[in-house]
Amino acid sequence: MWLTEGRWRLLEVERPEDPYYNLAVEEAVARAVGEGVAPVTLRFWRNDNAVVIGAFQCVSLEIKLEECIKYGVKVVRRFTGGGAVYHDIRNLNYAISFKRPSPIPGDNILTGYRVVGDAVIAGLGRLGVEAEFTPVNDIQVGSRKVSGMAGTLTRNILFIHGCLLVGSNIEVLSRVLNVPREKLEAKGVGSVRARVATLRDELGREVPMDEVKKALLKGFEEVFDAEFISGDLTSWEKDKAEELYKNKYLTVDWNLGPCKGCPHKDRDTALFRRVGLADQKASGLQI
Repeated sequence: MWLTEGRWRLLEVERPEDPYYNLAVEEAVARAVGEGVAPVTLRFWRNDNAVVIGAFQCVSLEIKLEECIKYGVKVVRRFTGGGAVYHDIRNLNYAISFKRPSPIPGDNILTGYRVVGDAVIAGLGRLGVEAEFTPVNDIQVGSRKVSGMAGTLTRNILFIHGCLLVGSNIEVLSRVLNVPREKLEAKGVGSVRARVATLRDELGREVPMDEVKKALLKGFEEVFDAEFISGDLTSWEKDKAEELYKNKYLTVDWNLGPCKGCPHKDRDTALFRRVGLADQKASGLQI
């Protein structure tokens, strides 16, 4: 069903236990919008216990594979740039796909971060959380980060997605991500725990995910002056997601990435291949 001007699609398609499928859907939806076979789309979804690394990052440098195995954390590479993030079931991921030329002023990625950030901030305000945008792509409450964004700009797509810390397990987050001390010190903190915050921390209560979704949706509608109509994946998107899932996101080559100079490339490659798809549940490291 095609939506009229000012009426966009809302998707809540997810498989929390399967981050590889979730990332395949993420890319399939962006491609569909760019090809003009789907309308502007806002998607809410979750992963349960996964590290998602940027398209150009080195696994050896960004994550601690041994800790991922210990905590049963899956590892998957996304199609956008940016840094590594930890997802669990108490995080909410948001993504918005535009066909270019987009309604973003200047039709560029940096302004996109700011405008999408404004939408998220407007939603957080409805929950009683006062947040602000911090360039290039962070949303903070005081000095602590509650959400970061990543995106991509191609000939026909402007795509931005982010991860909001609703009630995430910060202890696991701090153990599986390899954040250089220099980066933390540049932010004026000494640990990951001191750098990030959850909505639970800020509000002093567990925040139901539906409450967060409703607030963010209102924020996006307000900032973009649009109405979002709940929808489903098109048959084109389902087919493309399945293709990407099998041929890209489930592969060792994609998840380890193109980096040839990683300090532990051989070790990580051997580990990924030894684990194999058949042993996912037993190993904890699922690829």
